[in-house]
Amino acid sequence: MHFLSRRLVMPNDLNFAGSLFGGRILEWIDEEAYIFAACQLDAKSLVTKHIGAISFETSAYQGDVVEFGLGVKAAGRSSLTVTCVVRNKQTKQTICIADDIVFVHIDADTRKPLPHGRTKEELDAIKLETPT
Repeated sequence: MHFLSRRLVMPNDLNFAGSLFGGRILEWIDEEAYIFAACQLDAKSLVTKHIGAISFETSAYQGDVVEFGLGVKAAGRSSLTVTCVVRNKQTKQTICIADDIVFVHIDADTRKPLPHGRTKEELDAIKLETPT
């Protein structure tokens, strides 16, 4: 799992109870997972097909820094399945796990699935930069 990105929880990210709104974290997960998948495949024509199990473990609050850990779970002919773990940067407590996020590589013109040409083994070998 590579922790690649961070966000600061701001007042407009909170729900009525003062903790990070679940919808906001799902928005962030979809965006972060897309960026990860696009970088892994070196392609920008990807669409989110499916987001599987989502488990909320702990809360995050205003001022917390959350970080996103991403990894390739599987690679199909035109799809890439990603797992995302969101955790509190300071405490390392897991906030949320989103498993089985499936992206499909599409032809930009026809919008039809297009083989991406990568295997899981090739993707696992890619060295990623981790922020300090």
